[in-house]
Amino acid sequence: MSEEKKGFFSRLKDGLTKTRNNIVHGIDSVFGGFSNIDDDFYEELEEILIMGDIGVKATGEILDKLRDQVKENHIKEPADCKEFLIRNIKEQMQVGETAYEFEEKQSVVLVIGVNGVGKTTTVGKLAGQLKSQGRKVLIAAADTFRAAAGEQLAQWADRAGVDMIGGNEGSDPASVIYDAVNAAKARNVDVLLCDTAGRLHNKKNLMEELKKINRIIDREFPDAHRENLVVLDGTTGQNALQQAKEFGEVADLTGIILTKMDGTAKGGIAVAIQSELQIPVKYIGVGESIEDLQKFDADQFVDALFDVAQEEKEGE
Repeated sequence: MSEEKKGFFSRLKDGLTKTRNNIVHGIDSVFGGFSNIDDDFYEELEEILIMGDIGVKATGEILDKLRDQVKENHIKEPADCKEFLIRNIKEQMQVGETAYEFEEKQSVVLVIGVNGVGKTTTVGKLAGQLKSQGRKVLIAAADTFRAAAGEQLAQWADRAGVDMIGGNEGSDPASVIYDAVNAAKARNVDVLLCDTAGRLHNKKNLMEELKKINRIIDREFPDAHRENLVVLDGTTGQNALQQAKEFGEVADLTGIILTKMDGTAKGGIAVAIQSELQIPVKYIGVGESIEDLQKFDADQFVDALFDVAQEEKEGE
């Protein structure tokens, strides 16, 4: 495992401390407190997982599988089924290959999400990471409703050393996208990252705006690889899941970015989101610095959550 990965794993583990206290300690007390595997045992486990924001659907599937495994393997001791539980949580999070094609192809990436989830910061961090991989990046500041969004993004663009196309406060976001797409083509940019306005309470307007933005990109840049990433604040738990569902109604989501996973007790939401929506969590953020946003790895996440030591894996 590379130093950077190892460093992130320990930051992830630290970041998940509150979630661990919320879920894992509860699970351990069930495994330690029951001498038999009976209905009460499963009920206690169910309560802890649901309270830990893993969600009703994912919890049901995890425990149904555990019941079958306990029968099949004739497990009598509660402690002997903990491994199965961890494995089931990991499996619940597998949603197929998480593709990062936009890093390799000429791409337009729309970053959507409500205000206050860390959307602008995420765009800045992604720009910095892509630039460090040798990609030519352009940022479009299409969140023209929030007064400070453009300034904040300009600072990130400056820090990342990438160009930015912006509009005046209150100007039409679609016209910013139009300018940015044409600039991206003219400058032969690899990745165009678009920060968009995040208003869910006014869903009809948001829908129209995103449709308009999509039409412009389709018309002006038909060959570009497209990505719609929704940014969700991990501290909001089930609320984040609801937001993802609502954004899924207005845009064809290709991935999820979970921010603020450090210092929340609701980290279990990562399991619920992948399980319920079948949309991959592509990035996870556990802090302020550019390195604190990393590609999401379900195995690594569950290992960090349960404090399982990660062995060096082949091929890393």
